[in-house]
Amino acid sequence: QVQLVESGGGSVPAGGSLRLSCAASGGTLSDRVTGWFRQAPGKGREFVAAIERSGGTYYADSVKGRFTISRDYANTVSLQMNSLKADDTAVYYCAKTRRTAFYATRDYVTAQNMYDTWGQGTQVTVSS
Repeated sequence: QVQLVESGGGSVPAGGSLRLSCAASGGTLSDRVTGWFRQAPGKGREFVAAIERSGGTYYADSVKGRFTISRDYANTVSLQMNSLKADDTAVYYCAKTRRTAFYATRDYVTAQNMYDTWGQGTQVTVSS
């Protein structure tokens, strides 16, 4: 069974950068959608970014232009976060879907119930 492990979280001042990684053990991420979601204290979990099988990417409006998702290897997906704001403080989760077609849709990649495996989460804290 595929397991996902996130790494790279930490504490940074506003304007700083962090790079999160999601590694899949026992399987590949190259033939499905991999997404990043986050949950801030007292709030629901929300979509951040996703990468589809073709390499196409999707972003939440709140992070567009600041965050970049990439698939580095067949079993590793990263999230480069620049110009961090205090509002970015949250636990960040990576998740994968079942095997998908080459192209996905925005409705598909933003729907949390499409993802069948989640990581344990990594804390990102941005101080203002």
